Amino acid sequence: MTHLKIFENQIHPFDILFKNFFDTNSPFSPAVESKFPHPVDIYENKEGLHFEVACTGLTKEDIHLSLEGDVLRIIYEKDESKCCDVNDCNYIKKGIARRSFNLGYKIVNKFDLSKSQAEMNNGLLKVSIPFAKESLLKTITIK
Repeated sequence: MTHLKIFENQIHPFDILFKNFFDTNSPFSPAVESKFPHPVDIYENKEGLHFEVACTGLTKEDIHLSLEGDVLRIIYEKDESKCCDVNDCNYIKKGIARRSFNLGYKIVNKFDLSKSQAEMNNGLLKVSIPFAKESLLKTITIK
């Protein structure tokens, strides 16, 4: 009985988390305002390194790809002139996040950035970077 009495007066960390979730005066940003990372899948297979970037509602003309040294950059700048003004639209549900993104990935030298290829199909941008020939497995003979 005394064991339960000790915990009755203490605040549990989940209580604070739950309170901060809804509290707009909290020093923490509410969950509804937090920025989520842009959805990207990155994987490696026998052909090289691959990026799959979700670009729902965008065209290939909207996306800018650049190589800056050993950095692959994938950029989309939201065009505010194409957006519906909040005062002009009466959204019932707004679930599509049409926000700008600027993704940068440092690519190690085992991949050949100069031979990168990109294609866009059904709102999915695919960027493929093959292995560099120099990075293929080498053997060393012991003298």
